Amino acid sequence: MDHDFCNNDGARRIKQRIEEYWRDRGFQVDVKLIEAGFVAAMRSARTDVRSDMVNGFPTKRASTNERERSTPATRGPLEIA
Repeated sequence: MDHDFCNNDGARRIKQRIEEYWRDRGFQVDVKLIEAGFVAAMRSARTDVRSDMVNGFPTKRASTNERERSTPATRGPLEIA
């Protein structure tokens, strides 16, 4: 598994993981990717992941429609033939 979260692909993966994590818990988080370009100290390009969270926690609940979309449909009782 690739654990480099500083490149574009890694930043996109971590953005998706953060949004899914909080969506599953009923919160809406706005995560943005910021292209920082070449950074001399790192000797490479960098992509920053920024969000509207405060101290690592979301600031707003997801709307009812968003929660219904992210919640898996409940199944009826298991039938054994």
